[in-house]
Amino acid sequence: MKILAILLLLSILYTLGSAVYYMIKDKGNSTRMVKALTARVILSLTLFAIMMLWVYVEYIHGT
Repeated sequence: MKILAILLLLSILYTLGSAVYYMIKDKGNSTRMVKALTARVILSLTLFAIMMLWVYVEYIHGT
């Protein structure tokens, strides 16, 4: 389960980096940056939902 969280976190960082790359390379002439940021938001929400589920089933302990 921890590997899943780490993979999602790395995917989030990758999409953030690709968004920065597309912003610099395309100079606002395409929608690739928006698509990369949309993917980042979806991955972040997925990671948050999975962690909330883990707390609910007591895989990890909340405060």
